[in-house]
Amino acid sequence: MGKGIYTRGYLPHWDFSGSVQAVTFRLADSVPRKVIEAWWKELETEPDDLTRRKELHRRISKYEDAGHGESLLKRPDCAAIVQTKIISGHACRYRLIDWCIMPNHVHVLFRMDGDTLLADTVRAWKGSSGFEINRLLGRTGPFWQRDYYDRFVRDMDHFQDCQIYIRNNPVKAGLCDKPEDWPFSSAGCGWNPDGAPASAGMEESASEENAG
Repeated sequence: MGKGIYTRGYLPHWDFSGSVQAVTFRLADSVPRKVIEAWWKELETEPDDLTRRKELHRRISKYEDAGHGESLLKRPDCAAIVQTKIISGHACRYRLIDWCIMPNHVHVLFRMDGDTLLADTVRAWKGSSGFEINRLLGRTGPFWQRDYYDRFVRDMDHFQDCQIYIRNNPVKAGLCDKPEDWPFSSAGCGWNPDGAPASAGMEESASEENAG
């Protein structure tokens, strides 16, 4: 069933069973809290809440692509841990469509299955990977930022926009020449879930909505 629409902090969440979700979560030091708070204060004059939140996300995305913080996910051993956690839930808790592990943040496009909550899925990725990476590095403390950003994928156009953004993020950030060159991503892995086109997740959702 999911939790529906709810808000935590600056970010709204859309949690519906069977929905296709584009989720971003980032390292604890990728965007300082004081920077986000300053942007939010600047945007208070914008009367439309959705516009305000979209602009905040745009600023955060631009900032994190610049590679602020330690960017520990640029280490192959750290990125591999996160990638393994994301892939491990495919076909049992969700249908994994696309992903990209950037130096200081992660993008995942997937279709939620069953009664698993969106927040629980993201918590599982972050909790287990953060614990293992901290142990690997011999450190303690928060590894990920507490919250995450999710976009409920509305239709095929939105779905394709999300795929293009995720696949091209390392190219846009100047980390490689083409998506397939980035090893910790669906493009770099040649990911093809269950031998079906990646867009099948979106098409299935659309079919179910029409049937309902």
